[in-house]
Amino acid sequence: MIRKASLMLVGALMGAAAVVTLSQTQFVVGSTAEAAASDTYRQLNLFGDVFERIRADYVEVPDDAKLIEAAINGMLSSLDPHSSYMSPKSFRDMQVQTRGEFGGLGIEVTMEDGFVKVVTPIDETPAYRAGVLAGDVIVALDGENVQGLTLNEAVERMRGPVKTDIELTIRREGATEPVKIIITRDIIRIRSVRWREEKDIGYVRITQFNEQTFDGLKAAIDEIEEKIPGTDLKGFVIDLRNNPGGLLDQAIAVSDTFLDRGEIVSTRGRNADESQRYNARSGDMTRGKPVIVLVNGGSASASEIVAGALQDHRRATVVGTRSFGKGSVQTIIPLGPNGAIRLTTARYYTPSGTSIQAKGITPDIEVKQELPDELKGKVEPRGEASLRGHLGSDDGTEKSGSQAYVPQDQKEDAQLNFAYDLLRGIQANKAFPPDPAAGVPN
Repeated sequence: MIRKASLMLVGALMGAAAVVTLSQTQFVVGSTAEAAASDTYRQLNLFGDVFERIRADYVEVPDDAKLIEAAINGMLSSLDPHSSYMSPKSFRDMQVQTRGEFGGLGIEVTMEDGFVKVVTPIDETPAYRAGVLAGDVIVALDGENVQGLTLNEAVERMRGPVKTDIELTIRREGATEPVKIIITRDIIRIRSVRWREEKDIGYVRITQFNEQTFDGLKAAIDEIEEKIPGTDLKGFVIDLRNNPGGLLDQAIAVSDTFLDRGEIVSTRGRNADESQRYNARSGDMTRGKPVIVLVNGGSASASEIVAGALQDHRRATVVGTRSFGKGSVQTIIPLGPNGAIRLTTARYYTPSGTSIQAKGITPDIEVKQELPDELKGKVEPRGEASLRGHLGSDDGTEKSGSQAYVPQDQKEDAQLNFAYDLLRGIQANKAFPPDPAAGVPN
């Protein structure tokens, strides 16, 4: 079955926003079905007529394969910003990325209004060091306009041999002139989990959800508990800010790390029998230590699954600003030697039954991060609801996202320092520690 062959992902990896599950075909009998089929065949005949006219009369001889690929990608991208066609090479590249290593610049991107928009630069990559910011719009690559390119084509051009340069022309909010940045390509090795001991607190930063994420989290907890033994450990800060997502099974495993039982996430497709529910297994790896989860406008998809699960079960306090709001589910459907399609097939829901599509996760405690003077007016709030053609929320209500700036200097990081103060008792708030009895039923 296609379901068994589907690669299940959640989030965005170099433009590959992905997720889970697969819808089934509805069968309708009778004259209505026959009329619909007849109309569909007429439309397919129209496509064939246009295709043949292009082949016969276009000013230059077109590439048939490219025409078909463009038509397929146009059909998929017209559905929503996260459905698309992947050529065989793009599909292979995506599989490499989920393993946590790929060549390129180190930026998560999406397509908006015909341009490539930066979701977030990945920590400690060439793009991050060169000063690329979340929300930047890439309008040209090596002086060539990106309009007319698909997202996959643009990503392909940003890749290339290691140690070669590429010039990005960027339109930045608030800047009067385009910004040009030269970046040297390198191998991007994604260490998805980083951690450190902050005296009596364990800090864990998860940058994305790839195949190494759960193992990295386990190693982080083990090392932190070894260095800060017993009652000396006040708790953990799990930093999901600017984390665009990744593999669904890793998001479930990360959530399960802190939960002893109960639902983690569920998905619901067009048909009722497509619903799936994922539950925690017995055993909290941190043995009930206090947990604070940090989110912002760059926290999307798999990050929102983790934040939503821990928030609904009152296992953690969520601090920061509203998350991105990508609650749609995509299935990667391989097409044999012809690549794959990424198709939106469902929405996912937090344990309380809440869809965050185009709404995001609302933090328990809102803490805004002030922008430095040079970025004021240049960094705009980000969210799924602002993407053209996005899938609407299930109840018709939508909410804008938030800005995704995180200062590199920890002393200026208001959200992180507030989390530390909460854990140490310097700050007090009714949302911390959360009351487990007030969580959703297990």
